[in-house]
Amino acid sequence: MAVHIRLARAGAKKRPFYRIVVTDHRSPRGGRFLENIGTFDPRRAEGIFQINTERLAYWQSVGAQQSDTLRDLMRKKSKAAV
Repeated sequence: MAVHIRLARAGAKKRPFYRIVVTDHRSPRGGRFLENIGTFDPRRAEGIFQINTERLAYWQSVGAQQSDTLRDLMRKKSKAAV
């Protein structure tokens, strides 16, 4: 089973809100997931991005792959923190 860490869309029409989830790569975008490890709210001016780094590190240690979009968000967050 290939495990991915990616965004799952939630929220209403034209009001996006995303959960950062660990899921089997075959599951649909808003479908079943193994664990919810964070959130992303792009509607806020600063783009609120929260993630449980301990769980992220654990899932990466067992072979989970980040999606390209999540990788870009993490990169932007780290640049803003510096």
